[in-house]
Amino acid sequence: MTGLGIIAGGGELPGAIAECATEAGRPVFIAALKGIASEAITRFQHEWVSLGETGRTLSLFRQHGCGEVLLAGKVSRPKWADVKFDAKGFSKLPKVLAAAAKGDDALLRSLVEVLEGEGFRVVAAAEAAPALLASSGVLGKHRPSARQKTDVELAVTVVRALGAFDVGQAAAVCDGLVLAVEAAEGTDAMIARIMSLPENIRGTAGVRRGVLVKARKPTQDGRTDLPVIGVDTVKNAAEAGLAGVAVEAGGALIVDKRGVIESANRLGLFLFGFS
Repeated sequence: MTGLGIIAGGGELPGAIAECATEAGRPVFIAALKGIASEAITRFQHEWVSLGETGRTLSLFRQHGCGEVLLAGKVSRPKWADVKFDAKGFSKLPKVLAAAAKGDDALLRSLVEVLEGEGFRVVAAAEAAPALLASSGVLGKHRPSARQKTDVELAVTVVRALGAFDVGQAAAVCDGLVLAVEAAEGTDAMIARIMSLPENIRGTAGVRRGVLVKARKPTQDGRTDLPVIGVDTVKNAAEAGLAGVAVEAGGALIVDKRGVIESANRLGLFLFGFS
């Protein structure tokens, strides 16, 4: 069985993918980005690499028999002047910089092209770790109301519309009012902003209102950047007074699915996979 190479950014996702693949009997090797990837990935076979060490990373994947590669985890756009490139990385720099100027989606597509040009097959997290995919329907013991499902539909429309401009993957809506949309700050910071809004237009711990939705952008390559939620997402949504979290069934990943469902049940939030 061909090995799976993972370029690991921050967060829990790279480790969750590696765990799923390992449980399926697949050899895994992680190229962990220095200063970005979590120490939790050290339980798997790995090497630490710098962001600009393209040649070394490709060589490590070949040494470990990785015919397929994926990118996983959070990586903030760097200050390119501060990144030290090896010879291979430097040769790819003009193309990467040109793509970066067009947005994050274009940047990720250029990285995919680099990997494919070197003979690797770039795979999606959904293919490497299908157990992480969100399923359709109610995922916990709490169900969304008809009003909340309408809010979910509006939030999806907002994410799709803004996603066409490579803006973000999340939006929060309460009773037909858009409370917040995700941009460069990320989902957690977006949720935190909701708590600064007047209580008459949002939910509270006592009276939960509104929904958080995460969905794919229309321009998004599913091999590189699917929406992700975890236990912290549910906890943050609860603190913001939201009534539930909805994710795209088959198009979003849930890290620690059991823990996420248990947290939603305990905190009184619905968890819903929409088609």
